[in-house]
Amino acid sequence: MGTAGEVRHWNADVNGISLHVADQGPADGPAVLLIHGFPELWLSWRHQMAALAARGFRALAPDLRGYGDSTAPDDPAAYTIFHIVGDVVAVLDHLGLPEVLVVGHDLGAQVAWQLCLFRPDMVRAVVTIGVPFFPRGPHPPSDAFAARDGLYIMQFQEPGRAERAFARYDVATVLKKFYSIEIDDLTAPPGVEIIDFLEARSSPLPWITEEELGQYAEKFQKSGFTGPINYYRVMDTNWRLTAPWQNAKIMVPAKFICGDKDMGLKSFGTEHFIKSGAFKSFVPNLEVVTIEGHHFLQQEQAERVNSEILSYLDRFTGEKA
Repeated sequence: MGTAGEVRHWNADVNGISLHVADQGPADGPAVLLIHGFPELWLSWRHQMAALAARGFRALAPDLRGYGDSTAPDDPAAYTIFHIVGDVVAVLDHLGLPEVLVVGHDLGAQVAWQLCLFRPDMVRAVVTIGVPFFPRGPHPPSDAFAARDGLYIMQFQEPGRAERAFARYDVATVLKKFYSIEIDDLTAPPGVEIIDFLEARSSPLPWITEEELGQYAEKFQKSGFTGPINYYRVMDTNWRLTAPWQNAKIMVPAKFICGDKDMGLKSFGTEHFIKSGAFKSFVPNLEVVTIEGHHFLQQEQAERVNSEILSYLDRFTGEKA
């Protein structure tokens, strides 16, 4: 219904920072908030935005704080889950949108789940890609990972460590190393930095053009990697802050899409968590779909993911496929 139109770009001054938002589709269409992951940008949703806009939705894809053309504070304390969800809420408030449909990938899926937990009144339905909702555990996350220095999450804890390692490569190579991941465990051997351990495919990635990779690289060259890595540096802080939601369930209607070769599926007991029914016990109104593919699914399998998203969101808007 209607043409997709051009992507509009604007910035909102919210919560003491400037947040860049990409916006496509009719301004009065049902709003879909798209939340990107690590290390990505609004651009990771380019295929979904066009498909949503063509169907009459208004697709809104911010660069999260620390990324792209949004403000990137240096202090890890500025990246708690309350800051990130707070930015999203503020953007929706800025637009006068009391309720939206939400789609999140990777770290953005975690943000989407927490938005559902903190502000279920604002979420009509949610689709997450790659990362299920993990309930708050009994101990800080670092306790579980403490013995694994090679694990990327632990290497990201020490301020400056990962940034120094990343700096040994040009930005496009750093990104390509992450985008090329096809291993199950993001743990480097003893004494090796994770970025040195990862291998960039020598051939072009089939789902991203060199021009698109250059667009990503240009933005990360400008903003750096400290902001994106800071998200991982506050995991224990987030654990402490979310104590009031201990054992809370997500009651928002939810669909979870995962690639059958996604590294995250094989890590942290994720596959068992999903298949055992534990996931659904915390998200009762849940559908799970596994499709062929790796981690960066909405780009790698864009048409299939678009179909899964549209068929689900149509139920909540009166739109028909």
